[in-house]
Amino acid sequence: MADFFSWVDKPLDTHAVLNMIIGAVVILAFILGVVTYSIYFQRKLIGWMQWRIGPNRVGPLGLLQTIADVLKLLIKEDVVPEKADRNIFLIAPILAFFPSFMVLAVIPFSANHVFTAYSNVGVLYYIALSAMTIIGVVLGGWASNNKYSLIGGMRSAAQMISYEVPLAMSILGVVLMAGSMNLVNIVEAQISFPYVWYIVPQFLGFCVFIISATAELSRTPFDLPEAESELVSGYNTEYSGFRFAFFYLAEYVYLFAMSGLGATLYFGGWSGPFLPGWIWFGIKVTCFIFFFFWLQATMPRIRTDQLLTFAWKVLIPLSIVNLVLTAVLKYLLH
Repeated sequence: MADFFSWVDKPLDTHAVLNMIIGAVVILAFILGVVTYSIYFQRKLIGWMQWRIGPNRVGPLGLLQTIADVLKLLIKEDVVPEKADRNIFLIAPILAFFPSFMVLAVIPFSANHVFTAYSNVGVLYYIALSAMTIIGVVLGGWASNNKYSLIGGMRSAAQMISYEVPLAMSILGVVLMAGSMNLVNIVEAQISFPYVWYIVPQFLGFCVFIISATAELSRTPFDLPEAESELVSGYNTEYSGFRFAFFYLAEYVYLFAMSGLGATLYFGGWSGPFLPGWIWFGIKVTCFIFFFFWLQATMPRIRTDQLLTFAWKVLIPLSIVNLVLTAVLKYLLH
């Protein structure tokens, strides 16, 4: 391991910078493909669950429908409302997207973690970067000079701040079990004897995590920041063209990143028999994504007061209980 990371002690040169750029481009191309067909999979799955056909016109089985939709967005006029704060309005989607892409740097896709970083503060890095997206969302809602956008931005801020607390505390249980915030070490701790994924000893923490993650992603039944029936489209109501695409892209990149984080923390990441590690990782992430889409097809939206009350009065106490139980279990095992 020391040999692999020996470059850390060396100054950056042209070769190292070029490798970083190539790695970032490869990950970006990969995630764009994942997002494209995650949207297709969502539309098809929800269609089947609701006795509809779903996309089936553009390309065989509708496989090119999402690509056509993206192209349509990219060539649409980029409209800026007359009374909007122009500079902030233009930069907000970028501020929302970049953290969603940057968090992928610490998600280990396989045992070799090619194109990803080996960071001893990987968990802290993910939590800190993901919290920055709310800045873009709030600024976009405020700068639009639209009451629906402003309400959507305020809802998003309240929701993300509230649910980041139980999300982080549920992850602390895993960190305590593994003795590390390095996501690679957390997977290796689950592989080592006794071979038990943390979904078993951390089941309560996982329940808190998956609920908090759903709220952090603003997925149904916690999709209050957008709430089409109330706020048109929330904070992105006034956005069009490629700037709307940036907000949309950030949402689905976070869906993949949060699914990857959950698979890494609770289901052993790339670990599994017979198949290559990256395939196991892909299977586990797909199961998480399927779960989020399943919720969207079946659950009604809850009220804002219910959402915030549930975070502070239920999830946070449960996450504290999980931490105490984890500390006791850690003490008994050692």
